[in-house]
Amino acid sequence: MEFTPTLLAMLGLLLAAWTAGAAWLMIAAGAKAKGAETSRKAARRMARMLDEAPAIPLLVRADGRIEGSERLAHWLGFERLPQFISELADGEDRGLTKAQLAELSEKVRRAQKTAAPFRMNLTVPGSQRSLALRGQLADPQVSPGGAALVWVFDFSESATELGRMREESARAKGDFAALVGLIEAAPMPMWFRGPDTKLRLVNSAYVTAVGAKNADTVVTEQVELIEPVDGLTAAQVSGQAAQQNHPIERIVQATIGGERRALRVSDLPLGEEGIAGYAVDIQEMEEQAREHRAYTEAQRGMMDRLSVGVAQFNAERKLTFANQPFRRIFGMRLGIGGDGLTLDRLLTEARDAGKTPEVRDFPAWRADHLEWFGAGEAQEEAWTLSDGTHLRIVAQPMPDGGLAVIAEDRTEQLALSATRDTLLRTRTATLDSLFEALAVFAPDGHLQLWNRSFAGTWGVEQETLDAHPLVDDLLEEIAGNLTRPKRVKVIGEVIRSATLDRKEQAGRVSLADGRTLEFAGIPLPDGNGLLTTLDVTANEQAETALRERNQALEQADEVKTRFLANMSYEFRTPLTSIGGFAELLQEGVAGELSAQGKEYAAAILESVARLTDQVENVLDLSQSEAGLMPIQKEKLELQSFVTRVVREREQEIEAKGLTLDLRGGANLKFEVDRRQMARAIGHLLDNAIVATDHGGKILVDLSKKPEGTRIVISDNGCGMSPDELRRAMEGLRLKPDGSGMERRQGLGIPLARQLVEAHGGELTIQSRKKLGTSAMILLP
Repeated sequence: MEFTPTLLAMLGLLLAAWTAGAAWLMIAAGAKAKGAETSRKAARRMARMLDEAPAIPLLVRADGRIEGSERLAHWLGFERLPQFISELADGEDRGLTKAQLAELSEKVRRAQKTAAPFRMNLTVPGSQRSLALRGQLADPQVSPGGAALVWVFDFSESATELGRMREESARAKGDFAALVGLIEAAPMPMWFRGPDTKLRLVNSAYVTAVGAKNADTVVTEQVELIEPVDGLTAAQVSGQAAQQNHPIERIVQATIGGERRALRVSDLPLGEEGIAGYAVDIQEMEEQAREHRAYTEAQRGMMDRLSVGVAQFNAERKLTFANQPFRRIFGMRLGIGGDGLTLDRLLTEARDAGKTPEVRDFPAWRADHLEWFGAGEAQEEAWTLSDGTHLRIVAQPMPDGGLAVIAEDRTEQLALSATRDTLLRTRTATLDSLFEALAVFAPDGHLQLWNRSFAGTWGVEQETLDAHPLVDDLLEEIAGNLTRPKRVKVIGEVIRSATLDRKEQAGRVSLADGRTLEFAGIPLPDGNGLLTTLDVTANEQAETALRERNQALEQADEVKTRFLANMSYEFRTPLTSIGGFAELLQEGVAGELSAQGKEYAAAILESVARLTDQVENVLDLSQSEAGLMPIQKEKLELQSFVTRVVREREQEIEAKGLTLDLRGGANLKFEVDRRQMARAIGHLLDNAIVATDHGGKILVDLSKKPEGTRIVISDNGCGMSPDELRRAMEGLRLKPDGSGMERRQGLGIPLARQLVEAHGGELTIQSRKKLGTSAMILLP
């Protein structure tokens, strides 16, 4: 076959067309493939966006088949979403409840038939997830055939917040209603102003206070409760509180119910909402305050007129009031009450003025007394001051934390009480110690008082007297003891004359036991009558015995006086002779003595001197005990006198290496017998020197005290036990068998005591073993 050029050309064109078509198809296929890839990417992106969207679509077809994502299945509690809507409630604690499913099915069916959208909220059973469903008829492009498209929103957080807000709103409404009810029921006027300071709300108390018909009238007419003060109205003051954003409180006067009342008005800014206000009626409080001030002033005026000191301290422990007696007792300066004087300062100044007791640790004592403020009950103390003043201090804590201190000067009262007690004791002791039998009868005839001798003298039982019998009953008891019982009438007449007639009368009766009694009735100043009875028989016997004893004592005194005079002569004369002859021998009048002879003569002189001192001590002690010690007083300077006595013993002090410290006594004088007092002090110094070891110390202290001149001699020597001190004070005593004298601890201390007592003074000695001895002479 031959191919013509035309045929070839046509074949070529056909091949070219076919190639071009194939190329075009290839290009078109590539473009479509690229478009399909782009569509797939867009679909995946759209699906991802739907998965991340806050709402998930659920497609419900007409046959009940459903389509949705796994995310929605998880919201409903399924691992995978069921195929039909009826399977959303499977009864296994997942999906929806039957009621929820029935409602949803009904709404979906209505939307499919009528294209009506619907809304539905539900909570997934078994979880806290809250879902909002928004349904409508699906677009035919989405699903033809009348499917319903339901968008499911998860608003769990919003539902929780919404529930909380609802609860808060309900609570706020309840609180507001309660607050409004409280304000309405409040007994005090209360109001609320807007930011423009105009009244918007008032309570019933406000309406009543201003005399309006109702609250609307008050708000409409802007009726103010508070009158303008200093040109400022109540609204203007409220505006100032709002501008300053700070409450304003003031006390003003207002007319309420036709009466002027004092009100405490408060304006409270509430930010941008407005200003609240209320008024408290303090009229009664003001009146009570005025009455309290008047009462306080009257009370303080009355306290200034009391004899008892009263001071008041507030809760800050500062003095607020002190009456004149209190200031006088503690020596306070005038006008000191208002300068904030505290209790501790008051105690300190009182101590400096000598108005507090002397204590060892004053700061601790003061701290203890500051605890009065916190004490639960009144504290009472007795203060004895250095000047002899006795104070009764009562500290009463007050309810407000303050303290009331009462100071009473009881010096005179105690002195009078002591005097009265002394007089009563003296009277009782005097009555009981009298030989007479005494009895006091009242005007009504009762026995009031009797002494110890009355019952025995008249032969009456003590029990009868304890019953305070009448005179007639007592006379019946006495009549049986008389020789002549009818004579008891005489006793009754004497008692009646003393109590009723106020006359003295006496009588005499004889008792059956042979005794004779004299009695007398004496009217007393207090209206009572005294019956005094004397046993004459015993009295005569006592007089005779006393007369004989007096004669014996006078004879013994004469014998003692003669004995002392003879002893003084008999002792001193031989001693003087022995001492004179020994001195002659020592001086060689009878020939020169050997060295040993001179020693013997010196020993004789020393012994004579010591014996002379002992004889002098014995004689002085005997004369002192007999009351024959001659005392010739003269005024001497104390320090120089004692210094001379110490100088006489200088050698003994230096020989033992003792230190003697003489203190005080400058410019002091006292009146004593020079010789006798020098001996008394010397004996005490000698005892101190003997008792003190080598290198010891002796202290002589001279001072003037209110009770007299005091001389103290103390040492740090060996000291004495109580038994040794008692024996030293006794000196010479007669032996128990009477055969002679028993020497105890020497004559120095007893003689010193006798010499001091002869001057009207007192010697006291205190000593402790191994610690030393202290002797104190006190002279008036």
